[in-house]
Amino acid sequence: MWLHGGAFLTGGGDRYGAGRLVDRGDAVVVTLNYRLGALGFLADPSLGPEPGNYGFLDQQQALRWVRDNIESFGGDPNQVTIAGESAGGMSVCDHLVAPGSRGLFRAAIIQSGPCQAQATLPAAERKSVEYAAARGCTDRRTAAECLRALPVKQLLAAPAYGSIAGIEMPGPVTGGSVLPGKVPATPVPVMLGTTHDEFTYFLAEQVASGREVTLHGYPQALATVFPNAAAVAREYPVDAFSGNASLAYAAAVTDWAFACPAARLASSLPSVSTYEFDDPTSPAAAALRAPFPLGATHTAELPYLFDFADQPTTFTPAQQRLADRMADDWMSFVRGGPTGQAVAYRPDGAQPLTGFAKDHHCGFWASLR
Repeated sequence: MWLHGGAFLTGGGDRYGAGRLVDRGDAVVVTLNYRLGALGFLADPSLGPEPGNYGFLDQQQALRWVRDNIESFGGDPNQVTIAGESAGGMSVCDHLVAPGSRGLFRAAIIQSGPCQAQATLPAAERKSVEYAAARGCTDRRTAAECLRALPVKQLLAAPAYGSIAGIEMPGPVTGGSVLPGKVPATPVPVMLGTTHDEFTYFLAEQVASGREVTLHGYPQALATVFPNAAAVAREYPVDAFSGNASLAYAAAVTDWAFACPAARLASSLPSVSTYEFDDPTSPAAAALRAPFPLGATHTAELPYLFDFADQPTTFTPAQQRLADRMADDWMSFVRGGPTGQAVAYRPDGAQPLTGFAKDHHCGFWASLR
């Protein structure tokens, strides 16, 4: 069961053509939609004792639907793997700890999911009260009625209470009975991984809106994210990135927000396989424009697993071989294949993943925690 990404703001399950996975894995693949933005995650306390998480509860209800109905479509309700990328990966992390999701899946796949980025319920409530007030719903006694009477167009902009390096978003919130904690503690097998250059994707979006990281602005850019910016600048000197401050900044945020948290999470799980996607030639980068090389950026692995009608993909022979191998590996995991593997998916094929912690400066980030 695939949960799409999109920062809990955009996206839809119908974009993900799963024919390749079905053909190579003899599997049933379910994609779905869930409520997004304010309609999915507004946590105004007037809406109930534990507001928010509506989009997450949609996902949970879909899991129940799969349990009750998938046998009619040739699936096995006892062999469900829940999977997702980006916000979908974060959602998978949440299902690992959600009491209401327990027993609804056998295994989990987390792709590029920064599982540490969720907000707490009190923080989300404060931001949601501000959001309601900005739309004229200032009286706490009638706020729920006021919000429900608003036209949808006034709710299209979403509240923001989760953040990754200044990129704010809504999303599931922790601290209530729906999501009692952030750290997954689960006996189910987990496959998780990241792309080598996650944050170049987001930095390209910032550049498109006129916020490029320059050599002169590099220290300030780091200071907006890291309280120990001087130490980060020493660890990621611009000279080590051919004088490109954008690449230095993207590497620092990639390692801090994606790579090393994934490594920490993997070390805490009893049954886990890991991977890193490191093919900088991925067709996913073709839709992005940036004055720096994107590398194996966020979402770069998705065309190797899914077909996108709005972005047709033409692979080179080497890319096709890599896509076939990845689809086989994903489906092997879904069918209950062995865990404990660590794989690097590179232009010349799949190789053992070694040197990950050193490559991503995880010792440095651990020293700052």
